[in-house]
Amino acid sequence: MRSLFLSWQAWALLSAVFAALTAIFAKIGIENVNSDFATFVRTVVILAALGLLLSLTGHWQSPATVSPKSWLFLVLSGLATGASWLCYFRALKIGDAARVAPVDKMSVVLVALFAVVFLGEKLSALHTLGIGLIAIGGVLLVL
Repeated sequence: MRSLFLSWQAWALLSAVFAALTAIFAKIGIENVNSDFATFVRTVVILAALGLLLSLTGHWQSPATVSPKSWLFLVLSGLATGASWLCYFRALKIGDAARVAPVDKMSVVLVALFAVVFLGEKLSALHTLGIGLIAIGGVLLVL
């Protein structure tokens, strides 16, 4: 069982489960709340939870040990995450969770494309087919 939680597949599956719960909990939670304020509350909760996790595990790291390149890309990632959350909560506020969340997951298609273009990653024919099917599914949900 221990080796299961050392695999990327297990963590990715847990990520999907929590992402699904995020959509359901958020849709219920923003019923009478401004979507931007809801995003703020979510962010504060995440900061507190991560601060507690880092304290309990002893994984705090000195900021001086982080390279300038890592700082740049972590900050850019944080800004992209914030923009994504603001857009996601706004979409949930005005749309159905069952349609918003799958369209949001079109990010899977974009990650694959960006990974090929910017990171030089290679996709097998099977992976390309899977990404294509996800794209088709996303388009069908929008129609």
